[in-house]
Amino acid sequence: MQNTVMNEQKKSGLNHFIHAIGWSLAGFRATLRDEAAFRQELCLVLIAIPLAIYLGGNAFEKVLMIGSLILVLIVELLNTAIEAAIDRIGVEEHPLSGKAKDAGSAAVMLSILNVIFVWAFLLLSP
Repeated sequence: MQNTVMNEQKKSGLNHFIHAIGWSLAGFRATLRDEAAFRQELCLVLIAIPLAIYLGGNAFEKVLMIGSLILVLIVELLNTAIEAAIDRIGVEEHPLSGKAKDAGSAAVMLSILNVIFVWAFLLLSP
């Protein structure tokens, strides 16, 4: 997606907010279209949210369980942004490019481990 804001006069206030929603939705659609990992994680999140509502004890537990799921999607979106920026710079191998992509991948892994930890702690504690 080409962000046309650079070619236009700066937007402010409500006008900027409305356009920002459009840019956010475009980024979400592009990631959904281009990233298999994001599609898989989104499917799991859509299945797990009703489970969290059903299995979570009180409102706080439900919010914590759902929040941990949403965090995975957020981190995956950021990882995708890092990968796209690195690929835009160049496709040749470079140690810093690899380091950035590996760090993004590690962040996704930690967010998934966070889901496992939160859910296990809440569902298995007395």
